Amino acid sequence: MREKVEAALKKIRPSLQADGGDVELVDVKNGVVRVRLKGACNGCPMATMTLQQGITRVIKEQVPEVKEVVAI
Repeated sequence: MREKVEAALKKIRPSLQADGGDVELVDVKNGVVRVRLKGACNGCPMATMTLQQGITRVIKEQVPEVKEVVAI
């Protein structure tokens, strides 16, 4: 499952990097994906929306067995 999540993140990463941010996969366990927002994404007021509507949506589309995506 980790490889599938990494592949999904590769699709999202260019958009984040274009705005000076990035996302790092920390862990995948029991259907819960833990990510770390980096760069401009860390502390950005829009980070929650980016996580929910961007990152989570794409990961769940690509890897349906994912239950939740959590930023740490």
